Amino acid sequence: MNVAFSCRSDWFSYKVVEKGGCPATEAVGTTGIGMFKTLVATLGLLCAGVSAQAASAVNLDNQPHTLVVTEGGNKSELAIGAGETVDFCTSGCFVTLPNGDIEALSGGETVEISGGVARIK
Repeated sequence: MNVAFSCRSDWFSYKVVEKGGCPATEAVGTTGIGMFKTLVATLGLLCAGVSAQAASAVNLDNQPHTLVVTEGGNKSELAIGAGETVDFCTSGCFVTLPNGDIEALSGGETVEISGGVARIK
């Protein structure tokens, strides 16, 4: 014997067959929309978190400068033009400054080059 009845609420409506309860997880018409909004919000926060963790280099001079960046065992030269700002080093690195000093960066610092001298802020 199939006995069906409806459970109604201000938030959702659904149909329960036989002696079952009224499970709140089976709301009609909301499947996937709430999860999609949560996923989009989470991805947005993750992207914002990653960009905030990158170190940056600002060249305030009228001539270009080059920094040597060692990240994950890979060495590369980072050319920074006059008045340019460059983001780099998202997960920690070592930077060789124009005067030859080597500094460790964790990813949130700013290297400011002015008068040929680099300062970490």
